[in-house]
Amino acid sequence: MPFSSLEILMALKRLDLLRDAPPLWWPGAGSFEVVIGAILTQNTRFERAKQSLENLKALGILSPDTQATLTCLAHSKPSDLAPHIAPSGFYNQKAHRLVLLSQNILRDFGGFESFKAQVDRAWLLEQRGIGKESADAILNYACLRPILVVDKYTYQLLLSLGMDIPDYDDLQAFLMHGLQDRPEQTLELYSHQLDLASIYARFHGKIVACMCAKINLKPYLEGKP
Repeated sequence: MPFSSLEILMALKRLDLLRDAPPLWWPGAGSFEVVIGAILTQNTRFERAKQSLENLKALGILSPDTQATLTCLAHSKPSDLAPHIAPSGFYNQKAHRLVLLSQNILRDFGGFESFKAQVDRAWLLEQRGIGKESADAILNYACLRPILVVDKYTYQLLLSLGMDIPDYDDLQAFLMHGLQDRPEQTLELYSHQLDLASIYARFHGKIVACMCAKINLKPYLEGKP
């Protein structure tokens, strides 16, 4: 490979892409709102998912009381929930998935804090409508686990750097191992103020921001910006 993932992260960090973003990029990181957002943002832009989240907050369905939110969603009829998440698209499907997921979290974990501490990727992948990307987003941004989310932006960025890694697991392994194999240098990038889970969260956010801004990263990797 022409570049390591640590080199890619270093180049992205030079661009200061997340200057105005929340600390871990995804709004509300560590909260149940991220779980809901991971479902709503599927096949749409986050701005549309955010509107759906705002609708749920205005209705009192999504509140700081996570247990109340879980219980409310678990007892909601998908047909009643669907109109309020319409901005996200596929709203009937997503409403059904949110209700079912909330029911399963209550059944298997009792609440969000237990879910956050105990859930694993296998359980998430068993849930209807949750694939690898959504599962890893929940693990990293909601549960604060050291898992790196990869997506179409990640693939496109690496492709622009001459690295064609189409398989999700292979792409994730390449990026994660490059940081795990050089832990001291990775942590030193953030003066040891962030743990690996937080660094992964920001790494993914930087990739998305870079691609959305249509920045050519290669000159920054070659020291020619």
